[in-house]
Amino acid sequence: MPALNYEPVVFLPQHGVLPPLSAIQQEILALKRERNAVILAHNYQVEEIQRVADYVGDSLGLSYQAAQSQADVIVFCGVHFMAETAKILNPSKPVILPDLEAGCSLSDSCPAEQLAAYKAANPGLYVVAYINCSAAVKELSDVICTSGNAVKIVERIPADREILFVPDQNLGAWVMKKTGRKMRLWAGSCYAHVLFTVQALEKVKLQFPGAPVVAHPECVEAVRDLADEVCSTELMVKYAKQSPADRIIVVTESGMLHRLRREVPDKTFIAGPTDTCACNDCKYMKLNTVEKLRDALKTLSPQIHLSAETIARAHAPIQRMLDWSK
Repeated sequence: MPALNYEPVVFLPQHGVLPPLSAIQQEILALKRERNAVILAHNYQVEEIQRVADYVGDSLGLSYQAAQSQADVIVFCGVHFMAETAKILNPSKPVILPDLEAGCSLSDSCPAEQLAAYKAANPGLYVVAYINCSAAVKELSDVICTSGNAVKIVERIPADREILFVPDQNLGAWVMKKTGRKMRLWAGSCYAHVLFTVQALEKVKLQFPGAPVVAHPECVEAVRDLADEVCSTELMVKYAKQSPADRIIVVTESGMLHRLRREVPDKTFIAGPTDTCACNDCKYMKLNTVEKLRDALKTLSPQIHLSAETIARAHAPIQRMLDWSK
């Protein structure tokens, strides 16, 4: 098998040594104190943003960090549906998204009006919605799940109910395999995760023999089957800490490697490659920059606005997920 036609992106152990913050990062921290704001950064954000965030994690975990915060303002460095989730869970606080154009191909693959029409044509379906969907889709759902708890949530649904899983068909197929529960799958996917291929992973495995592969369940089945572990971004941190391996190949958006290197500083992480690139960036996640974060703190805009009715209806399936996850 030929080698990769590019050099893999390798994050070597840094043993806790970080470069000093830049002037703009210092400015962001000063503005945060002035505004009494909390900065939330998703695992896929650029390292410069992750380093000034109060919390770095997945979308739901970050939203609940915000709910527990005494801050007056929530700044969510992620994509639009994540900021909407933060607003649903924190309706009385302003929620700022540095770039409103930071969307999500997975969320966009399931327009609410199409889901409403499908439900009308197929009455009686129990709708399980991956949290990577719009507030309008959450309103139409019976229960929400994350990649970390999707198996547990599906296992709670009565056996006599037919399930429609939206919007990610790859996560849904993985859950079906894990639970043995047949479901209808919405034909949606994350454009970034489906770029990972078996061919590219086999090549990088040859360059790093013995390094286990950990992959996100949004990847296609052939990639999941090649992985040593398939799990959510939060569980990737746990896996990296517990694995005896000193080198790990990480098959998800490249921003995750920044967090892994900070929290597991004694190991080497290799970015999962695609057929054309040494790592995989989400173009939407990367729309947020430190400059836009600074400006958002200065102007307290752009803000996420949802009606009280949407917040109430979308909150119900999220609450059901939380109740079932206890």
